[in-house]
Amino acid sequence: MQIHLITGISGSGKSVALKAFEDAGYDCVDNLPVPLLEELIQAMEKEGREFVAVAIDARRGQSLAELPILLEKIRLKHQVRVLFLNADTNTLVQRFSETRRRHPLSGLVSEKQNQSATLIEAINRERNLLDPLREQAHSIDTSNLPAHTLRSWIQDLLKDKPVGLTLILESFGFKKGVPSEADLVFDVRCLPNPHYDAILRPQTGHDEAVKAFLRDIPEVISMEQDIIQFIEKWLPRYIADGRSYLTLAIGCTGGQHRSVYLIDQLIAHFKQKTDLHKRINLLQRHRELDSSPAKAA
Repeated sequence: MQIHLITGISGSGKSVALKAFEDAGYDCVDNLPVPLLEELIQAMEKEGREFVAVAIDARRGQSLAELPILLEKIRLKHQVRVLFLNADTNTLVQRFSETRRRHPLSGLVSEKQNQSATLIEAINRERNLLDPLREQAHSIDTSNLPAHTLRSWIQDLLKDKPVGLTLILESFGFKKGVPSEADLVFDVRCLPNPHYDAILRPQTGHDEAVKAFLRDIPEVISMEQDIIQFIEKWLPRYIADGRSYLTLAIGCTGGQHRSVYLIDQLIAHFKQKTDLHKRINLLQRHRELDSSPAKAA
């Protein structure tokens, strides 16, 4: 079976993620107690189910400590991947305020503190409880992601081959923060910025005019080649390390031009490396463009 464990910080989008798995044809179970996971897998196996998604969160308390060992046992027979959803604390506080929901761990912190302080303490407690799972998971930072973008990214994850390393190449804008899920980050704000050209400003790194502007600049070409050489040198070590996912993020100021262009160039380059294609799966993301209202429509 292909088993996806969905976990992460409360308010980061686990319900949206589970719905995306359900829409993709997975048998989904929400808020499963950890001691019942092995029993559930055995029951699904007897029924001949192939795709299972299970959501587990910090409400499971101390039994979470047993989960990493249990997952290793399940991996002896099934394909298991862990998806960890995260968001920065300010975003989580805002989301809980908007929905007027209580944090699931809020009852475990001091009643003497005000509501805001209690919520932050509950979030920090939850981060500590889930940290062992985060370390072995593929993480998605939903701080700047609307629900439609998260659904789209999960759909892309489910399209890749279940075996081998998935290399995720992602563009972003520094003005909205560095993606917390990024394993490797390259800052290309030092390159000439098409934003200062009035004609190029409303366009993106996907557009031919912006591409022509950037590929005529020697520093852009040099940056592109340096990043390619870095990936090609070190990727075999990440593969040997047994990783399922590796996220390489390239950031410029707004995430519209330079970083988008370079991610497109890297994708085109590595798609031509047929020998590498047998060892990795490629995914492409553009955080700021994917999150735009036009993308949702």
